[in-house]
Amino acid sequence: MKRLAHTHEADFIRRLASRLSGDGDRRLLVGIGDDTAVWKCPGRDLVLTSDAVIEGAHFLPGAEPARIGHKAVGRVLSDCAAMGAVPEALLINLIADPSHPPSWWEEVYRGANDLVTRFGAVIAGGDVSKGTPSALHVFALGTLAANPVTRAGAKAGDWLYVTGSLGGSILGRHLDFEPRIPEGRWLAEQGWATSMIDLSDGLATDLRHVLAQSGVGAILDAEAIPVSAAARSMNDGKSPLEHAITDGEDYELLFTIPGARAEAFEKAWAGEGLVTTTRIGTLTRDPDRIELREKDRTTHLMDWVGYDHLGP
Repeated sequence: MKRLAHTHEADFIRRLASRLSGDGDRRLLVGIGDDTAVWKCPGRDLVLTSDAVIEGAHFLPGAEPARIGHKAVGRVLSDCAAMGAVPEALLINLIADPSHPPSWWEEVYRGANDLVTRFGAVIAGGDVSKGTPSALHVFALGTLAANPVTRAGAKAGDWLYVTGSLGGSILGRHLDFEPRIPEGRWLAEQGWATSMIDLSDGLATDLRHVLAQSGVGAILDAEAIPVSAAARSMNDGKSPLEHAITDGEDYELLFTIPGARAEAFEKAWAGEGLVTTTRIGTLTRDPDRIELREKDRTTHLMDWVGYDHLGP
């Protein structure tokens, strides 16, 4: 029998999803396999998402508690951003290691609350249990003013864009990242993006999710990929470019724009005061194939992979 440790995350999710019946419900507009679920409601449709941060996996024991809270809610806010949604309310189920005093946990919740209130959302409740390791399981509800931007709408000929810079998040940004709520909302409500995803597992992995669901391939321009200062400072045998492509927890947005609209999009984006965005490649008709184009214009198959939650 195949062990869980030898199963890829995407395959495991597909096996679990095969035991569920939600896809037959017409109220479920977007189901398993995207950044959030989307539930049809009168007025504005709802987005539903959840995520967890677990001590030892997503933060180390010495991490500052307010930064842990920031990360815990930031992950679901980033999911909302990837659909073009506005976050409204969050629930936190807390597994509290009793070795931490109540004041330590108060700081965790202060960090969480400080971030969600910046986007007009509230932490509406949750549950508390004692246990180890410490963990926060967060559920978020958001609303959509436009159609959701899923992973499945990309077309050959679209241009690939990414916000911010990539790589080296382990040096601190994995706790302090900024969810791209304004950017995701603008892309959805202005109707620019054909597909979108947040970069939680690394460009190499998350781009493959878009390609698989859209049935396309991609050519990435190595020189165009915005490598962060943190990635350039890493000294572990990997190149800065490999860090930018494979490191997880950047929480930037990867999205696609039709090639014919790209010039108008870039002009419009520049006038909105949003974070920097960079065109990093184009989509092709070769499903699931990623090529890397070097400075000398030669291309080769890119076989780097990002993070897999169930991988070794």
